[in-house]
Amino acid sequence: MKKKKAPKIESARNSMTERGPAQEDSKKKNGSPGTKALTALICLAVLTYFGIQVYDSCADPLISAVAYTYQVENTISVTGFVVRDELVLEDSGGGLLRLTRSEGERVSAGGKVAQIYSDQTSLDRQAEIDKLQTQLDQLNYASEAASASEVALQLDSQIAEKLVAMRQAVASDRLDTAADSVVNLEALVLRRDYTYTDAEELKAQTADIQSQLNTLNAQSAGSSRTVTAPRAGLYSAVVDGYESVLTPDAVDTLTPSGLSSLQPSGASSDLGKLVLGDTWYFVTSLSAADAKKFTKGTSETLRFAKGVDRDLSVTVQSVGAEENGRVAVVFRGRTYLALLTLLRQQSADIVLSSVSGIRVPQQAIRVADDGITGVYCIVGVEARFKPVKVLWSADDEYALVRALGTGETALRPGDEVILSAGGLTDGAVVSYAG
Repeated sequence: MKKKKAPKIESARNSMTERGPAQEDSKKKNGSPGTKALTALICLAVLTYFGIQVYDSCADPLISAVAYTYQVENTISVTGFVVRDELVLEDSGGGLLRLTRSEGERVSAGGKVAQIYSDQTSLDRQAEIDKLQTQLDQLNYASEAASASEVALQLDSQIAEKLVAMRQAVASDRLDTAADSVVNLEALVLRRDYTYTDAEELKAQTADIQSQLNTLNAQSAGSSRTVTAPRAGLYSAVVDGYESVLTPDAVDTLTPSGLSSLQPSGASSDLGKLVLGDTWYFVTSLSAADAKKFTKGTSETLRFAKGVDRDLSVTVQSVGAEENGRVAVVFRGRTYLALLTLLRQQSADIVLSSVSGIRVPQQAIRVADDGITGVYCIVGVEARFKPVKVLWSADDEYALVRALGTGETALRPGDEVILSAGGLTDGAVVSYAG
């Protein structure tokens, strides 16, 4: 048995001996200079490609901005005086005054303006009468309501609207309007509280309040007198002394020196005044160069710095003679007089012209090979050329443009316009650096 195994072992050794040189040849081939050179060239090519990509991104990266609607105005800032036809209400007797009109409220001839009470007790009694009358109105409203839940929802909406109105009034410095909103808001809250009250309980409360009102009205008889308006007009509680100094009849004769030396007369009245008619004026002093931009009879736009939250359409009433390089210019307005009753010396902007369009950075505007002006926008992953017309531009900053294309080629607010990118062409695939 030992003699039979010996040849097998020798054969295995010979087989191992024969495979040894093949492995050595393979190692020589893998480590040959040609293979190493080829590997180095491949690595160099890959590094060069990525290096070029990184360089292009750093040298001319993709930079974009959002286009949006914008308006540019050419204005002149001025300071002047608001002129109205005003009648001061004279106080003909003593007593405690209680005004019954709000600022800018229209009053008819003979209409009640104020109530004058003989003493503090009479005034306090009237305040209690007003409070009880408000409660009675709320109770009557709640009694007549068909559906408590539906009415409650309506009142919630009205309360929210009054809160917004009060906030707007405070923001625009109309504290008189804000005070009225507070009164209305209190009434709505009371009405809201009474909505879910039982019907029998409402009747009992109504009868009790009506009884109190009857007693107080009987006690207040003859304890006050009423002040009425001699003419129809808008009521204003403020008398500043300019009522007799600045009048519509004298407005065209004012000069720049006269405007600068204006002083109030010192007149005052606790009753306030009436603003008559429906026309108001704004007189200001302009430089001679600015005054040449206005011609009598032309329409302009006036924007007060505060007190009015809208632009006012006015007509040039007169352009005076030059005086020491200054010219008095008078503008006439016929709208929103009720909003101007508290304004006198006021800062304003005269809007000469305005341009509206889509605002884009100046750097984004390009001229194509065919001479068409436009901008490139990012649409998906591609750059798309959208033609535009430049309406107005600020040097090296931004421009206002109008879209000339249609459909997908039309520039729209919110589009992302390209300021800078390498190899920019219509339809080119774009990507952000990084």
